[in-house]
Amino acid sequence: MSRLSQLFSRKPANGPASSGGAGSPSAADQRRATVEHLAEFARTRVGVEAYIEPPTNDTPTTLMLIATTGEWTRRRVPDARTARKLAEQLELPVYDVNFTGYPQRMRDWNSKQRRR
Repeated sequence: MSRLSQLFSRKPANGPASSGGAGSPSAADQRRATVEHLAEFARTRVGVEAYIEPPTNDTPTTLMLIATTGEWTRRRVPDARTARKLAEQLELPVYDVNFTGYPQRMRDWNSKQRRR
């Protein structure tokens, strides 16, 4: 299979990085990196709230943190229960976007970033 075909293939490549070899981080390392990133975001921003986003056809469940400025970050999580536990561990209020939607401050922040 050519390199270009491999890029667009739905099948994983037969290399060490794709099969969990030496080049790819373990599940524990990925979880640690996710928790550290979210904790750092929450620690360095004011008024951070957590929003659980449901899985779609393209993406798994995600946890989005949004600061009072509207700045946000998003990370994949295994499921909504895990997202809720992580938000509670970070002592953040948690909402489900299916019920609350996204806050206006996030949309305002995104608009400002596009104009830059």
